[in-house]
Amino acid sequence: MGFTLGLTGSIATGKSTVSKMLQDEKIPVIDADLVARKVVEKGTVGLEKIVSTFGDEVLSKGALNRAKLGEIIFHDSKKREQLNKIVHPLVRKEMLQERDRLFKSGETFVVLDIPLLYESQLTDLVDQVLVVMTTEEVELTRLMARNELSREEALARIATQMPISDKAKLADFVIDNSGTLKETSEQVNELLHQLKRHGIIERNDGSE
Repeated sequence: MGFTLGLTGSIATGKSTVSKMLQDEKIPVIDADLVARKVVEKGTVGLEKIVSTFGDEVLSKGALNRAKLGEIIFHDSKKREQLNKIVHPLVRKEMLQERDRLFKSGETFVVLDIPLLYESQLTDLVDQVLVVMTTEEVELTRLMARNELSREEALARIATQMPISDKAKLADFVIDNSGTLKETSEQVNELLHQLKRHGIIERNDGSE
């Protein structure tokens, strides 16, 4: 069995940026958000369970109407928990199956990109964790600009997740994405060199 690195962060800290940099280095990344969409596509058990729980109103031309489902669960924690109980086990199973397929194909290092790794208590799925962080003020500013939110709206969204500073304290590796893309890229490269030195991954770029 190979080595599994968990990649996480918080909203607007730049996790997707780091994920793309890792993929550009030919590191296989399994994205929990993409898997979550896959397990509720037309004809899946996931979609069938959602419709059974929330009714046909969450369908649009046979596919999941995410906007409608969002309206139902957004202000109702019990219904949100119902949805999580349907989707989370399916996502977990699919991610592990994909990881195992990669290992069997010869990969020795796989990244699981899971936004709520700590909040969902999924650290048992990975060997070590990489957290992508920024300062809380940078996170707030980026989220306001990206999603066109007021300061209060952005703070409310950030408050739904574990503070990024707490995640960083729990992590095995931390990348600070508060600066430029070049600075972040340099940290990613240093991480890969470090993992290579410890024999966790192999790179064929001639570097040591």
